[in-house]
Amino acid sequence: MLTIDHISMEFSSRPVLDDITFLINRKERIALVGKNGAGKTTLLRLIAGEYQPTSGRIARETDMKIGYLPQVMLFHDDRTLREEMMLVAHEDEARFVAEMDRTVIGLGFERRDFDRPCSEFSGGWRMRIELAKILLSHPDLLLLDEPTNHLDIESIQWLEDFLKSSPSAVLMVSHDRAFIDNVCQRTIEITLGRIYDYNVNYTRFVELRKERHEQQVRAYQNQQKMIQDTEEFIERFRYKATKAVQVQSRIKQLDKLERLEVDLEDTSKLNLRFPPAPRSGDFPLIVEDLRKDFGTHNVFHDVTFTIRRGEKVAFVGKNGEGKTTLVKCIMGQLDYLGNLKIGHNVKIGYFAQNQAALLDENLTVFETIDYVAVGDIRTKIRDILGAFMFGGEASEKKVKVLSGGERSRLAMIRLLLEPCNLLILDEPTNHLDMPSKDVLKAALQDFNGTLICVSHDRDFLDGLVSKVYEFGGGRVKEHLGGIYDFLRAKKMDSLQELERKNPSNPNTLSNQNTPSSSKQDYTAQKAAAAERRKKEKQIAEVEETIATLEAKQAEMEQLLAITENQTTENFQKYETIKHQIEQKLYEWEILSES
Repeated sequence: MLTIDHISMEFSSRPVLDDITFLINRKERIALVGKNGAGKTTLLRLIAGEYQPTSGRIARETDMKIGYLPQVMLFHDDRTLREEMMLVAHEDEARFVAEMDRTVIGLGFERRDFDRPCSEFSGGWRMRIELAKILLSHPDLLLLDEPTNHLDIESIQWLEDFLKSSPSAVLMVSHDRAFIDNVCQRTIEITLGRIYDYNVNYTRFVELRKERHEQQVRAYQNQQKMIQDTEEFIERFRYKATKAVQVQSRIKQLDKLERLEVDLEDTSKLNLRFPPAPRSGDFPLIVEDLRKDFGTHNVFHDVTFTIRRGEKVAFVGKNGEGKTTLVKCIMGQLDYLGNLKIGHNVKIGYFAQNQAALLDENLTVFETIDYVAVGDIRTKIRDILGAFMFGGEASEKKVKVLSGGERSRLAMIRLLLEPCNLLILDEPTNHLDMPSKDVLKAALQDFNGTLICVSHDRDFLDGLVSKVYEFGGGRVKEHLGGIYDFLRAKKMDSLQELERKNPSNPNTLSNQNTPSSSKQDYTAQKAAAAERRKKEKQIAEVEETIATLEAKQAEMEQLLAITENQTTENFQKYETIKHQIEQKLYEWEILSES
């Protein structure tokens, strides 16, 4: 459908993409991953036609339609939500209206919003409007750059289902691990200007990438040693006539050598911890019959719950249902009716959605953190900054020149270093990449204080919280268990609601499967699913073996590039590896086609 053919891209003579080639086939759903600044958004803009490559070409099928959702865009204020949607209406307007309703409501809007001017919506909601327009235009290829940043959990689930059933191919950048795991079956990583293409989901990619990275590091280190040895030989015998031929041979060997590059920055083992939490009372937060109104609009009412010392809880629900409002009540930023008690000796650490705006713009990144770091952590400031993508020269930037996302990350680092015993985080992961989120999550899991986290990121909340407070319809409902326990319970509740709305009709029972046949169908489906999982596991294992063998093949090629290593034994090893790769590729083809 679309071919990326030896594309290179430079900005101010700085290479971003270096001779990359890959195909996008119809209905494929691909995750595009890599560190911030690796070139992910650049590649999306090249495919969308906003940039032209320095060299190479992008070949598209005739009349191919591309829908592109960037992270940042300009909005138009002079139309209503309905009028914006109608801009992409197709010929059959009646069918389009029904589809528009499903899409817009699925993304969290209500019917009463349809005739509101777009100027009344916040930036996050306007981004949803653009996403809805793109989905309704039925593109052949969807390019999505961080589509979940402004969606709540229910809207993310709706978008997941939509994309999985959509006939469009999808290439997306997202830091939401659960989202891309559930949607994408292929993962393309950009690193050091090159791409690595894996026909697996993100979780499997992480495992394979770790192995590949370890192999690359070993190959790089071996080559560096070989270069050092060769240079030492040249320097030692440069002026000896009896060694002139060998010296010239080594010089030519180095000139022809293709130098290996490897991304050696690895923060996966960084162990960042919060300072020990000062002991608070047994109940850091008690809420009784809380109510909040804005004029005639009630946000929530009769809210009653107690959070115990050491508990980690999540506030979830659709946008606009009062999660941030309740947080602001806790922080004393809004008045309210009812009782809200902060416990004895509670010291709150608060990360607001606008936390970045509170930083001192005249300080550098390093100074911002250096001023709050205490104790042994001071020796690790540069490691911590590197883990949150402020390594090297970036640590000397002034806060005033940072982007909104960079400021948010810096504010999060600062919070990590300030002693507190009640942490309140409002959407802390919106601007963090996956490695940074892993660092933050690990630190929160080890935190011995109390945590309230407002988030729509299921993967981040999984294994972190043990209680979920659901906001909706003016009420706050408590759910014991983790985020996936909550989601499973929600699905069951919705099915029960569906049954209540459509009570059994005796006249329709004859058209339904009998209990015994339903059980047989279920058994058959279960067996088929088990067989499918078995085959997927086999394919993944073969792909892993192929990746390992190809890495060994690359190492042997580097070894054989040195004249002294060109022995019969080494050539035999190389041929054996090639034969093993061919066998595994054949095995992979059989498994994939059956």
